[in-house]
Amino acid sequence: MASVADLPMTYISTRGGAAPVGFEEVLLSGLAPDGGLYLPAAWPVLTREDIEGLAGLGYVETAVRIMPPFVGNALSEDDLGWLCASAYGNFAHDAVAPLVQLDERHWMLELFHGPTLAFKDVALQMLGLLFARFLSRRDRRITIVGATSGDTGSAAIEALAGNSRIDLFMLHPLGRVSDIQRRQMTTVRAPNIHNIAIEGSFDDAQALVKAMFADRDFARRHALSAVNSINWARIMAQVVYYFYAAVRLGAPRRKLAFSVPTGNFGDVFAGYVAARMGLPVERLIVATNVNDILHRALSDGDYSAGPVIATATPSMDIQVSSNFERLLFDLHGRDGGALAASMRAFDTTRRLHLDAAQRAEAARLFSSERIDGDAMARTMRWALGQGNMLIDPHSAIGLAAARRTTTIAPETPIVSLATAHPAKFPDTVERITGVRPTLPARVGALFERGEYFDVLPASFADVTSYIASRALPV
Repeated sequence: MASVADLPMTYISTRGGAAPVGFEEVLLSGLAPDGGLYLPAAWPVLTREDIEGLAGLGYVETAVRIMPPFVGNALSEDDLGWLCASAYGNFAHDAVAPLVQLDERHWMLELFHGPTLAFKDVALQMLGLLFARFLSRRDRRITIVGATSGDTGSAAIEALAGNSRIDLFMLHPLGRVSDIQRRQMTTVRAPNIHNIAIEGSFDDAQALVKAMFADRDFARRHALSAVNSINWARIMAQVVYYFYAAVRLGAPRRKLAFSVPTGNFGDVFAGYVAARMGLPVERLIVATNVNDILHRALSDGDYSAGPVIATATPSMDIQVSSNFERLLFDLHGRDGGALAASMRAFDTTRRLHLDAAQRAEAARLFSSERIDGDAMARTMRWALGQGNMLIDPHSAIGLAAARRTTTIAPETPIVSLATAHPAKFPDTVERITGVRPTLPARVGALFERGEYFDVLPASFADVTSYIASRALPV
């Protein structure tokens, strides 16, 4: 069988203290043993002809062209093709990620046609299949721990429920996700699924997950892995839809801009990867809500964490953005030692400063906007009136930022990422627009099923004891 590449792709840690590894190990381990995040040792680059060759291809065929440099020889071409076809064959729209035009320059990229109605499905359907393939090959079991601000949890559970080689422990902040987001997690009955509601914020849950990986004895004993976007395979799968959308709007002969609602920086970092690969991206707009650490970092160099403010966009109520470390690695000249020192200081002070040179380098591609609740609501009403399109609050943050930006030439199309189906947030959507979105039938009778989850304090001892008592031996 033909292989995707003659040599394996090599991955390195952002903190410089871990040995280089291949794609399979990156997938199964999630976080590097030195606490850093994995990245390719060098960015693969597609030629103009390569990008032109994507014209007319479907989503699966596009994925099979974009992923090989990252997968290397870990999979055969036939295997990769089968996995992509299986991952995206159950999406509700044949295009997987269709584009919808709102006016002469604004487009929405609908990423919510997967089984749990959120963009996380695009990556996690693929991730679940990759886990199954590699664990079977190695005859291994693993324990996955994850933190979710709403959508990662349900998408991961959908992808991994019933997998006998995986125990999944998903932490969500108690009372800080929508009813539908919570029920999509807690109504799934499978012996390998364990839902934990943490008495705290998403940042508290995410800090617990990182602490578990940092405890090398615990991580080794339970063979920990990750489904959060700290897992490089998540980013890899998301890179595909940037190419897919851009080619449909004229790339590579035409530049495009993307506006991305983000809290943890993973989705927009995938756009950065696409640009490093050669996609002609004019601008990546980082759209935040009032939890604006990313906006402050990119505009003023102030990456300092404050208290999390609860908003109508709970998936973005984040103050510490894990994937920002991947960008910081490049902004530090790929000096892992220097970044490790910066991150150790941040862990202590909760503050990190980007100097003028780093801000200037980031500004070559990134800009940012802070969108409050009033601007979000106005944008939801505009989308409904302008394009007869009902959008969820998170997607509205991205569209509001796109409409506000003044740094992009008028002839450049701006694609805003629609990250969730409006029915995931029916009360907010109805309150703002007067229209109550209908939950698609494929989600099932969520409100007729029992919920199963345990409430724990945001305590490392409590959470690790819970996991140790329930995880099967690895």
